[in-house]
Amino acid sequence: MDTRRLYSFVKIVDAGSITRAADILHIAQPALSQQLSALEAQFKQQLLIRSKRGVAPTEAGRALYRHAQLILRQIDLAHAAVDISGRAPAGSVSVGLAPYSMGAALALPLLRSVRERYPDILLHINENFGGVISEAIMTGRMDMAFIYGAGPLRGVQFEPLRTEDLFLIAAPGGSVPSGDGDVSLEELAGVPLLLPSRIHTIRQVVDAAFQHASLEPRVVGEIESVLTLISAVGADVGATVLPWSAARATLDVRNLVVRRIVNPAITVKLSLCTSDHQPLSEPAHAVHDLFHELITEFDEDAAFGDAPMESKKPMESTKPLESSESSE
Repeated sequence: MDTRRLYSFVKIVDAGSITRAADILHIAQPALSQQLSALEAQFKQQLLIRSKRGVAPTEAGRALYRHAQLILRQIDLAHAAVDISGRAPAGSVSVGLAPYSMGAALALPLLRSVRERYPDILLHINENFGGVISEAIMTGRMDMAFIYGAGPLRGVQFEPLRTEDLFLIAAPGGSVPSGDGDVSLEELAGVPLLLPSRIHTIRQVVDAAFQHASLEPRVVGEIESVLTLISAVGADVGATVLPWSAARATLDVRNLVVRRIVNPAITVKLSLCTSDHQPLSEPAHAVHDLFHELITEFDEDAAFGDAPMESKKPMESTKPLESSESSE
């Protein structure tokens, strides 16, 4: 197969027009149309529907488009591997980090470590919901991701790394139950909460905990923006629920109330995810190893008093409610 035809086909689909694709590729439109005709003849299928508004892929065209992206990415990786053979890792590495997770604490250290150790690696960091990230890994558009969940999910390999308790985070003197230490789920029922929408794992496990206890959370706002959440919690518009690592990375916890949720304790699992059918490139392997180093360092910080005292209390009397096996 002539991979140039595949590349041209992908550009045509992306541009939605043969004319625009010809301009992007700097080739004559008749020559591009000839490549497309040859590709359709090879597969014995119509790949594009032509209209006055441009072109759109048929079902066969969409199937070829997905595979073409994978094939072209593998070719790029092969070229990069040959070019850097015998040299320090170099190339592009795409990493996904779930919002409202420990990923917020890892993003800057990861970027700094890659810059210091592997200056020829271009790191692309994407914060998005796990469902979007895991799809990008399955289709080869992303190398790895640190997301909620432990699988299973077809096409994605989960490497569980941490299980974290969830904490109530609120402005002092607001509607948070009085007292120090842990807060029970029953006490939490009357607290106005600012949470992400129901497609996010944090929201799912909070809702599941309340439902299991025959309680109803008082959700006063659904917020997907970390910056908006920071401002809203600081202004006492409502409290939120986060793992300690995410709270420490995104909020000024020194000026906020931080109380571990118990009776039951609510936990979320975090995993490092990669494709189960595409091997990691050499630069991606290097970034993968850095992930493990940074998480180990984070755990050591917590062991020496970085986490709030509530998170270290024995939990004999509390039964944890773990997150569902989702990947959001």
